[in-house]
Amino acid sequence: MNKEYDRCDVVCINHDAVERVRKEMLDEDVIRGIADIFKALGDPNRVKIIRCLAQEELCVCDLAELLGMSLSAVSHQLRALRSRRLVKYRRQGKIVYYSLDDAHIVGLFNQCLDHVTHD
Repeated sequence: MNKEYDRCDVVCINHDAVERVRKEMLDEDVIRGIADIFKALGDPNRVKIIRCLAQEELCVCDLAELLGMSLSAVSHQLRALRSRRLVKYRRQGKIVYYSLDDAHIVGLFNQCLDHVTHD
């Protein structure tokens, strides 16, 4: 494959388009936050956890059983997801239940799923 196909043959900047897009650029902190979410979803075990929690609220033991992982491994992954506000937890007696933080997470996951499985 010729590497030249992926770039312009001449330098020709559309200044109007560049300025329109520049006005809509995101703040660096927002960009880092978005990149951090995608980084968190870059781990297959975390994706599996998100998929499970998109179905229903589960405790750490349930997730460990579903994923064939140790309790400590699941807890480690949940901490990473919680620190990015992708999941939340609630305690009921001695049991800690996890769920997705909000509907945005389900939407993000489903859009990724549609993109990957689209013919």
